[in-house]
Amino acid sequence: MSESSAEAVAEAVAAAATATASGVAGGWRRATGIAGAAIGVLAAGAAAGVAVERFTVGRGIRRKARLALDSAGPYGALRGTPGKACADDGTELYYEVDDVRPDMVPAPRRRRLFGRRHPAPVTVVFSHGYCLNQDSWHFQRAALRGVVRTVHWDQRSHGRSARGRAQVEDGVPLTIEQLGRDLKAVIDAAAPEGPIVLVGHSMGGMTVMALADQYPELISERVVGVALVGTSSGRLGEVNFGLPVAGVTMVRRVLPGVLRALGQRAELVEKGRRATADLFAGIIKRYSFASRDVDPAVARFAERMIESTPIDVVAEFYPAFDDHDKTGALAHFRDIPVLVLAGIDDLVTPSEHSEAIADLLPEAELVLVPDAGHLVMLEHPDVVTDRLADLLVRVGAVPAGATVGGHGSSTSSTARRG
Repeated sequence: MSESSAEAVAEAVAAAATATASGVAGGWRRATGIAGAAIGVLAAGAAAGVAVERFTVGRGIRRKARLALDSAGPYGALRGTPGKACADDGTELYYEVDDVRPDMVPAPRRRRLFGRRHPAPVTVVFSHGYCLNQDSWHFQRAALRGVVRTVHWDQRSHGRSARGRAQVEDGVPLTIEQLGRDLKAVIDAAAPEGPIVLVGHSMGGMTVMALADQYPELISERVVGVALVGTSSGRLGEVNFGLPVAGVTMVRRVLPGVLRALGQRAELVEKGRRATADLFAGIIKRYSFASRDVDPAVARFAERMIESTPIDVVAEFYPAFDDHDKTGALAHFRDIPVLVLAGIDDLVTPSEHSEAIADLLPEAELVLVPDAGHLVMLEHPDVVTDRLADLLVRVGAVPAGATVGGHGSSTSSTARRG
């Protein structure tokens, strides 16, 4: 897309924000359409393909295709023992625990134990990204199920967790620091003792960094390994999302206002999202995956997770990313094994951000996955699972003789290690 057309679309976004703020019903409907189309074209470059599909495939057929994919794909169906943690502002945080199955893990060699007869097992805690939920780790959860104790939780206002009380009741801005405290509450409830491995994708990785920044003693005393997937330690305001310079400038100028305005009319916006589902499906695919041969059921699974995040939550979380800077917190990971993994074609948190993290952690393993976008753990699950399993073996969380399967490869891929 040319810079001139990017400017034109961004001007339309600005107009949408103005019309939305007016609160006039007719203007609102027009604003919703303009905002949806403008953000879609500007952000994705995928609207042309969607438009062609609209002309050639009827809406009813497209809807039936989505329903068929929903019923055919088993993704997100894994469930564990449920639990709830209470955040410092009273928000209920939902988590699930998958415990070890003795029949799936080889018996360890006999050895003399000092202190406890049976030490607490290693617990792997998975933190998901923005507009996703715990099911985004479906493939890794399936592969590790029964082999190692795992905790999967939904960040506040996502998935099955409650809306953030401080945000809804008191109007407190959402911060990444708050998410770090939420993770601490989940650990206290679901893994109060024993060694821990922290795994975070995108916003989940930022959450892990915020935990380290606020609770360094927890990292030094209990954390034995960390995996940071498709994430960033800061400078997210410089990300161009694959857009031309003019488009980036305009989006940064108007998008926060548009999101705030849309968040204030959440009910109407949700109706608009359903009406423009095809357009947003193209956007989601563009920003989630880089491969052309992603399983349609996997793409639809990602679409469902993102669609399920209310627009007011999208608006609520967005400003926190510009303020995110946890570069200093990475120092707390220097003495433990760390895996840093990213898709080379990630447009949301570019792989250069992962390389910057690895530069500050010289002993970390850096894995850059070709032909992979932001949802690399869904797009190339075998690569992510393989590297994660290797980390768990290195830290003693999984015996070297345990079998960790791939449990579903949506594409074929290879990885480059830095």
